Amino acid sequence: MDKKERIAELVRILDEAARVYEQEDREVMSNFEYDALYDELRRLEEETGIVLSNSPTQHAGYEILSELPKERHESPMLSLDKTKDREALAAWTGERDSILSWKLDGLTVVLTYRDGELYKAVTRGNGEIGEVITNNARVFKNIPLKIAYKGELVLRGEAVIRYSDFEKINAAIPKDEDRYKNPRNLCSGTVRQLNNRITAERNVYLFPFALISMDGEDGFSTRTEQLSYLKELGFEPVDYKVVNRETMAETIQWFADTISANDFPSDGLVLTYNDIAYGRSLGRTAKFPRNAIAFKWKDETRATRLLSIEWSPSRTGLINPVAIFEPVELEGTTVSRASVHNLSIMEELQLGIGDEITVYKANMIIPQIADNLTRSGNMPIPETCPVCGGRTEVRALNEAKELYCGNPKCLAKKIKLFSHFASRDAMNIEGLSEMTIEKLIAKGFVKEPADFFRMDTPEIRAEFTSMEGFGEKSFLNLLAAAKKASLVSMPKFLYSLGIPGIGLANAKLICRHFSYDMQAIRSAAREELLSIDGLGEVLAGSFTEYMADAENDRQLSDLLSVVSFEAAAAAQESPISGKTFVITGSVMHFPNRDAVKSYIEERGGKVAGSVSAKTDYLINNDRESGSSKNKKAKELGIPILSEEDFLALCEGKEE
Repeated sequence: MDKKERIAELVRILDEAARVYEQEDREVMSNFEYDALYDELRRLEEETGIVLSNSPTQHAGYEILSELPKERHESPMLSLDKTKDREALAAWTGERDSILSWKLDGLTVVLTYRDGELYKAVTRGNGEIGEVITNNARVFKNIPLKIAYKGELVLRGEAVIRYSDFEKINAAIPKDEDRYKNPRNLCSGTVRQLNNRITAERNVYLFPFALISMDGEDGFSTRTEQLSYLKELGFEPVDYKVVNRETMAETIQWFADTISANDFPSDGLVLTYNDIAYGRSLGRTAKFPRNAIAFKWKDETRATRLLSIEWSPSRTGLINPVAIFEPVELEGTTVSRASVHNLSIMEELQLGIGDEITVYKANMIIPQIADNLTRSGNMPIPETCPVCGGRTEVRALNEAKELYCGNPKCLAKKIKLFSHFASRDAMNIEGLSEMTIEKLIAKGFVKEPADFFRMDTPEIRAEFTSMEGFGEKSFLNLLAAAKKASLVSMPKFLYSLGIPGIGLANAKLICRHFSYDMQAIRSAAREELLSIDGLGEVLAGSFTEYMADAENDRQLSDLLSVVSFEAAAAAQESPISGKTFVITGSVMHFPNRDAVKSYIEERGGKVAGSVSAKTDYLINNDRESGSSKNKKAKELGIPILSEEDFLALCEGKEE
């Protein structure tokens, strides 16, 4: 393959990797692999003089896919040139002072304040067009909604979610495949939510790194003065240190020593000239500003020996490979294991017992395999599940091969499945932990979900109370929790079954469509499900396949004999049945907009996140506001209702 062909191949590979990362919040390669290919591409472009128009070295982002309103930035938000060479940073700063700060790994957001109040928040998007997330920014944990400065002030910052919050959020998600890969992915999805209650619950922080503009002359000559002023206004600017050529090495090392204790994700550092006028005088290239440069950690790699692959099953049957290797010191800690993610990566690395591998910490945090130096490829793929001994099978999902346990009665599957069944958004059996479920299954007390409601027998009581760590009080609490949970809303019940792809929102859609008739739901035809707005081919097929299974049908009948449904679940026939609403602005007659949504859904209506041709009404108490939703509604001729108008409509009166 000649250099020109290699350039085209690298552009294709990197463009797809970036697209998946930016738009779908998943990864097809490690940071280590991406950086190596990116550096190879840039080197080939310099050697040949050939730069393709769609090269990742030439564009700063990708087309955004979202229902959020979009807005063009006044000036393009360029990405930064980067280096992994510490000496290069000292040479770059020359004889001038610069500021060195964390390169936080989240989502860049532009905040605009007018008349002392937060006026607008827009994501970086593709660098030219961003998404308006003002409603979500208002619930960020650490930004002021009002500031002392009354003119227009624009700043840029990085929205991030702490590692500690990331771990708590993931721990509460029952499905392994639904858990977030890293805090950056979680943050990206969180700040772009259509419901800012979710944003508030996930604890998003924003750390400003640049003051872009102020009305008139701001009088600041240095970046440090700007960041100090932002701190005076109530912001928490990103941590930074002033550096020069002589102090560069020790300052970089300070950041390197600190990162392991940092609760916020970062993937490097940013060096910016402190003198604002000098930095501006340097201008920009087609892609990069010349007043700043990014420093990516040069991954510390260590050679070690692969001892084994640990196969870890999950509720869905997915069996994840985890590499176990001789312990090595990396970035100040001892590591001995790293996720291999899937079979495709394991085969690409040609892993085998005894192989000499190199390992590193992605962003100095997450252990990863960088390379396999011997590539024996002698690692057999297990033919049986390590938990139940059932036959395994290889499936190709999202262009990656993954290993699954084919035994529907696998203990690992049951533990995760029953944990999902008992979780808060499902049946909500309070106090039933995964550890307790594992013991109940091992003792034979619980073989199917209905058994949770049939435990009040002398035999189970005697054996349960004799188990280590349990007693009479624990048993009575479990019985009480099960009795309380046996009265449930039909959507939560449907969600609790663990039907692949059927979340709580989809369960609500299905229940409303079939007028909360469980028999009609059980016998729903695929074509009927496809007529539900929001359900596609995959979900309809998954649902009908589940219901057609004889064992699932039997277990469902058993469950229906021990649970009952809340009468309030039935949707009310009303003048708004089948109508689609969008809600914006503050509300007065309801505690919050979620309450308005529930009110609409209980009466057979639907709630969407953005105004479109399918919208019947926009609810906004400020009907004359210049919001993007109001503008869109007026463009499309969609009626804008106040709450009083909306309530009158629900009562069958003229709007």
